Amino acid sequence: MSEEKLYAVEDDNRLHLAFNDAGKPMWFQTGGNFTATDSVASMWSLKHGGHVVTFIQEPKKVVLSKEQAEIVDAAHNSKRPASYIILKSNDEELLMNAYVNGFTVAKEKKYNVKVPHTKEAWYYKSGDTDLLTICPADKELRGKFTESEIEQYGLQDCEKEEVTDDAD
Repeated sequence: MSEEKLYAVEDDNRLHLAFNDAGKPMWFQTGGNFTATDSVASMWSLKHGGHVVTFIQEPKKVVLSKEQAEIVDAAHNSKRPASYIILKSNDEELLMNAYVNGFTVAKEKKYNVKVPHTKEAWYYKSGDTDLLTICPADKELRGKFTESEIEQYGLQDCEKEEVTDDAD
C-alpha cells in the first residue's frame, strides 16, 4: 500500500478550505486545496479554522493466480475470512491484502510446444483433449498452451517457446 498522503483542512460541517486566485480562503463542500505536508495543513487550520484531514491514495489491486483468486472469493462468503485464508494458503499476507484492497487475476503465460524428435512439427490443441501437429509456419495460429495444459498433456520435456502476442 502506498504511504503517500495528502492533507487538507476541513471544518465540522465537512467543508474544505480552498483559496481563490487572489489567495482569499473559502469553504467548499467538495474540492479544496491539498498539500503534501501536514505542517502546511496545520498552519492553514490555525490561521483559518477547521482541522487537518488526511487523504491516502487508493491502494493498488493485488495480482493473484487463478487458484489464489478462488480462495479470496470463497473467503468473502466465509464467516471468518482470515481463518479461511490461513487454512487454504501459505500466502496469508498477500491474500489478506487482496481481500481488503481488491485483486486482479494474472493472465497465464502461453507457449508453443515442439513435437519431440522432429524438426518440422509443433503441437496444437484440437478441442479440449486432442493434440495434432502442424508445421512451424502455422504454430503462431494454433499453439498457445498454458503451463497446466503442458503438464496435462505430458509435454514438460518438449521444447517450448513463450508466446508474446497478447491478443488472447
